[in-house]
Amino acid sequence: MKTAFLTGIRQLEIRDVPEPKIINPDDVLIRIDVVGVCGSDVHYYKTGRIGSLVVEFPFPVGHECAGEVVRVGPEVTGIEVGQRVVVDPLINCGRCDQCLTGRPHTCRRQKFLGCPGQAPGSLSEYYVMPARCCYPVPDSVTQVQAVLCEPLSIGVYAAHLAGQAEGKKAAILGSGPIGLCALLALRAAGLRTAYSTDLIDERLAVAQRCGADWTGNPNQQDVVAEILQAAPGGVDFAFECAGEQETLDQGIELLAPGGALLMVGIPAEDCVRFSAEKMRRKELRFQNVRRQNECVQPAIDLLADGKVDVGPLMTHHFPLAEAKKAFDLVSEYKDGVVKAIIHVSER
Repeated sequence: MKTAFLTGIRQLEIRDVPEPKIINPDDVLIRIDVVGVCGSDVHYYKTGRIGSLVVEFPFPVGHECAGEVVRVGPEVTGIEVGQRVVVDPLINCGRCDQCLTGRPHTCRRQKFLGCPGQAPGSLSEYYVMPARCCYPVPDSVTQVQAVLCEPLSIGVYAAHLAGQAEGKKAAILGSGPIGLCALLALRAAGLRTAYSTDLIDERLAVAQRCGADWTGNPNQQDVVAEILQAAPGGVDFAFECAGEQETLDQGIELLAPGGALLMVGIPAEDCVRFSAEKMRRKELRFQNVRRQNECVQPAIDLLADGKVDVGPLMTHHFPLAEAKKAFDLVSEYKDGVVKAIIHVSER
């Protein structure tokens, strides 16, 4: 079978490797149909690391995926051969203190797909996963829509961590896939007013299609001043979705006293700073967002019920043979790309 490997900085090759086998009785073998290119994948592609997680080349990449079950282990229940599934790329142990207290996303012994030292990536024709990580896709959801469930689940989780959204105002700082998914989740949860920013005008146009009431480009205008003019008392929530110091600073400026700053983006730098005085004087809450916690099914439900439309995010499509083109496009923010989708199978 064919699998995509990172072979160096900004190097990606498609190689032939043996098809994986079911070893554990609760595993399933999945034919991967589609894979989304995520910002964390691009971090590894561009720099070979995220914090202390350093790639040892060659390394299979990718984790946002959907496919069809082609074989099941003898103890699998609830998943059948021929079923289309969304994959939760986190494999938790189920036994540590984090798992036992409802925090599998911070499992002490977790294995995350495409994460150095943990599990190989899923940009491959076939992949074996525990059945508990596979969520059936209803007929009303296409495979291309389904692959967006993983980033959408992060938006759903971020919105959940923020608190009651109905009637509130939020600034979403960064309108890449995660920022847009947070916007979609917040709108579905009843957010009253959404202010979205980005450095790429094409992404701001997508944010408008996803429900932003106001959009702005920090390279062209003073987004903090304009948002505070529209919301003089400040916003209730600021979602930092760009992984940049500038957007963290903007979030603190924009928040009303008692507001919440949620860091959803992954900074390229190991350390960021906060204005202790402003955080203290306004008694702001700070919440880091670590992937998602049991929000894949709620994300699927939002799509199946027609409460969110991820169509505007899916801007570019590539066959597996052109995976490097997809990674180059995303890493260089070219052609107004939001989400690049790699079609692994020919279906």
